[in-house]
Amino acid sequence: MSKADSFVYDMSVMGQGSPNIFVQRSWLNILDSQNGNYQGSQSVVDTSQLANSNKYMSYREAYLAIPLLMTASSGSASSSNPVMTPATASTSVDLAFGLKNWIGSIVHSMTVDLAGTTIVQQTPLCNMWSSFGLMTTLSLQDVATNGAQMGFYPDDPLAWEFQAATNGSGLGVCSNSNAHCNQIVAGQFNSYKRQNMGLLARQNYFALDPQAATGPDTGGASSTFSAVLSTSSMNQLYKSYIFNKTNPDNTNHGVIQYAIQGILQLRHLHSFFNQIPLLKGLFLKLTLNLNQPSVTVSPGAGTLNLVTVSTPIGGVSPIMVASEASLASGTTYTTTTTGTDGTGAAITATSTTRGTIAQGGSGLDPTGASTDTVLVTLCVGNKVVNATQQSTPGVQNSPLNQSISLYVPAYTFAPRYEEAYLSSPTKSIIYTDIYQFPTASVASGAQFNFLISNGIANIKSVLVLPFFNGIVAGSAIKPWQSPFDPAGCGPTSPMALISNFQCTIAGQNMNYNTQKYAFEQFMNNLQGCNAVNGDLIDGLTSSLIDQTAFEQEYVYFYTNCSRMMEVDEAVPKSVQISGTNMSTQEVSYIVFVEYGVQVAVDVLTGARV
Repeated sequence: MSKADSFVYDMSVMGQGSPNIFVQRSWLNILDSQNGNYQGSQSVVDTSQLANSNKYMSYREAYLAIPLLMTASSGSASSSNPVMTPATASTSVDLAFGLKNWIGSIVHSMTVDLAGTTIVQQTPLCNMWSSFGLMTTLSLQDVATNGAQMGFYPDDPLAWEFQAATNGSGLGVCSNSNAHCNQIVAGQFNSYKRQNMGLLARQNYFALDPQAATGPDTGGASSTFSAVLSTSSMNQLYKSYIFNKTNPDNTNHGVIQYAIQGILQLRHLHSFFNQIPLLKGLFLKLTLNLNQPSVTVSPGAGTLNLVTVSTPIGGVSPIMVASEASLASGTTYTTTTTGTDGTGAAITATSTTRGTIAQGGSGLDPTGASTDTVLVTLCVGNKVVNATQQSTPGVQNSPLNQSISLYVPAYTFAPRYEEAYLSSPTKSIIYTDIYQFPTASVASGAQFNFLISNGIANIKSVLVLPFFNGIVAGSAIKPWQSPFDPAGCGPTSPMALISNFQCTIAGQNMNYNTQKYAFEQFMNNLQGCNAVNGDLIDGLTSSLIDQTAFEQEYVYFYTNCSRMMEVDEAVPKSVQISGTNMSTQEVSYIVFVEYGVQVAVDVLTGARV
């Protein structure tokens, strides 16, 4: 019998209805306790209000609505040789600034308290672990359906370049070109791709300019977006958009500001929320430490200089500045592609691409006439927290909401189903937590052997993320803080591969044979590690990592350590990693050890048992 015939029969004999397990579902929401003040880079959410609602809360479906404010301002108000004039169509910088992958990159570390007891430990750079989870769990359809609300679109692993000296894209690893530009094949040293589609896609999530034309007509006939939906309506709907553009006029500075509304699913933030059952009376306290960075760049003639980077709590900087080498506004570019026709005869093909308003960072003074700088900040809430921008003329507060909100669905059971659910009133929540360890730097070609921990019980997996020790040799700026490099929010440093890789738990090698080759590590360990059915069933797959992505910019060294006897799970074990740095760059490693945790709760009171 064919599978189609079997499916038709099964559909025919199925019942024509399903019982109503719940008689009501209501979405409840509460604000955090900061009252819109995030100067301390922290948010605290407690669920005491929800605990008294006498309803069953589904925290697996819950999410945080996080308002963000990204502000770019010029260092001076001079209207002569301005560094940017964002309110002028021909030099607009709408797409000159963006964010790295996933809204959760704003979270540096977190703790969760259940009834006064900490059950999720504070782990720095936890967003790196969560980004790895999303990259290996989500499917392309997940990105298409939910990417906009999550601020999620993977960076193209082939669209990077490495600059040892500053050029129009920046310094170090640069994957910040968002130009629609055909690949130029004119020599042997070309990179794979020009455009990082992931950056442009994420910019399109929030960079709606109300004053931009709704069509490509350059003759002035097209209406603006605000003619269809007013800015006051956008504010009421919490629509992400560009709400302030000011040109320098000897009083005001050049300013562009983005009001961004992001959704952060709790189950993407930590596995505890992915395993929690329906509970009444549960009191949780969620403490988030937030990345609120600032970046200063100095555009010049063919250069995009990085002046300063500040991350107050030492975490990832989610800010990205688009390449200055992107297409300039309204300019026609002709690129000549030279190759062969297969017979050895030379051929020449010409393609033409025309830029549009704010195509990349072209509005940031590509002529180099200005000596001014641009300060870019990212803040949680609706207020600028950077002291310099607080006193900058032209900077405004965001018109969207000012506080982080928690949204949780509350269910009311049908009586007979509630009785069945309460037949076992104590539920065990089995989840995993993480331990993070940063290693010392390893020179090019050098071997390493690091002791990660002397003893961790119930180890599930070990993840090693390689990053260049600085954006370039001798730099104190880490790759995950660079505004040109998407590292730390999914990508690692490119081609930072390891040979002879081994993970050792309590003296026992987790890999039967030491992993020597990149394809070996990917095929035997990483492929399908968090995917549906381990990606072993064709036609039903997930995960966004393939071998090319692994070898280029998603260099995840992952080892499953969960295969052990039950009696051994409670025994603390040491963790070591070893290998050889095959990169030409000095590399350090961020290591995450995932371990199992279990807590029992009463479903009626939410009390820990």
